[in-house]
Amino acid sequence: MLPESIALNRFGLGARPGEQPPADPRRWLLSQFDAYDPLPAPWRPIPRSSRVAAEWVAQQREIRRTPEDGRSAVREAWRKREQEGYRSAIGARVASALQTPTPFAERLVHFWSNHFAVSVDKNPVTGLAGSFEADAIRLHILGRFEDLLLAAVRHPAMLVFLDQARSTGPDSPAGVRARQRQRNNVGLNENLAREILELHTLGVRSGYTQQDVTELARALTGWTLPDDGDKAPVADDVAPFRFAPYQHEPGERRVLGRSYAAGGEEQARAILRDLAAASSTAEHIALKLARHFVADEPPASLVLRLAAAFRKTGGDLPSVYRELVLAQEAWAPGPGKFKSPWDWAVSSLRALERREMPPQQAANLMNQLGQPVWRPGSPAGWGDGAGAWAAPDALLRRVEVAQRFGAQAGATIDARRLAPSVLPGLAEGTRQAIARSDSPATALALLLASPDFLRR
Repeated sequence: MLPESIALNRFGLGARPGEQPPADPRRWLLSQFDAYDPLPAPWRPIPRSSRVAAEWVAQQREIRRTPEDGRSAVREAWRKREQEGYRSAIGARVASALQTPTPFAERLVHFWSNHFAVSVDKNPVTGLAGSFEADAIRLHILGRFEDLLLAAVRHPAMLVFLDQARSTGPDSPAGVRARQRQRNNVGLNENLAREILELHTLGVRSGYTQQDVTELARALTGWTLPDDGDKAPVADDVAPFRFAPYQHEPGERRVLGRSYAAGGEEQARAILRDLAAASSTAEHIALKLARHFVADEPPASLVLRLAAAFRKTGGDLPSVYRELVLAQEAWAPGPGKFKSPWDWAVSSLRALERREMPPQQAANLMNQLGQPVWRPGSPAGWGDGAGAWAAPDALLRRVEVAQRFGAQAGATIDARRLAPSVLPGLAEGTRQAIARSDSPATALALLLASPDFLRR
């Protein structure tokens, strides 16, 4: 694979016809940091976190004030609004990926959105998922990891998804009152604490214990959603968040051998700062970045370099990305990464010069391909290796979509001319198969379903 093809496909989102391959691929990638627009045109009409959260609070208030026999209608109306918002955000995500002049930065958005995964399988997340990507992820991919971590775990989507909003310290005023009233549905929830340690920072098998999970969960009690009493306006680019002292477990905490004084909200923030700076976090993030961009089993030397850059700069993410782009290992020829359904769909649409797609159509496409948007099967997000996506039935779905794209294009696209434009260094076998096709539609389908196009 040629360096320009690696830049466009491995680091980017796929080439577009007529797009001039970068003369200096590394410089082109690094220049995108200055050109990146965290909120491009497709995202601007999407409601921001502050508005969505305020509407959610208003809806909860309306449900409480509505007589019991009318509440189902209120909930159903709200679910329809959530679904509309969800589809609109999918449309914005797809259009942004198709139109972006900074595809490397846009790929980083997708990477971090999957790292801090939330899922609309939990109904309240449906209306929040788009604003989570806009405000927690897009705004922070070129900053410090600590800030990205804090933005992600404090966002209403994450607080709802991992059941943090109701987590209550057993000895907090709210916990004591719940025991007195024999309310068994109030208590400590460890979901967010566990995923912060296992998925977001240190990584699995990094040495933390169940006691560390419990202590972090206690420190996080009181981190919750806004309520009816929150009257202060929240800026559009700041996700609404509330610390509820009456839910917070009192006392000092001890996590990973370090003590943290009692201090309300600041207690958990201090723990998160240390987790963000931990050596295991540097190694975990380095491995995931190297795996995403280079290989399912990335070179150990590359992972070490990325982790060193993370530690040296205190988690400055552009410094880590720069090390990745400059590393020789990242440009090694080879088959490259097997595309996820999202990668394949976006690169196919870019090759077809699509600039947008109707939101419902985009949602249906990703459902058909097996990677519905913002709906991974677990907090671990979607798999990032060939094993997650290369099963025969998954490949058959891509062939079917490729055939549909070919039929829709008809004779308007000449795959023989398109192929070298979107895949510099195209394999000779693929080129000949396209040339021998019996129709333009079949030729295009062959290109999109070819081994060359299935990898980046």
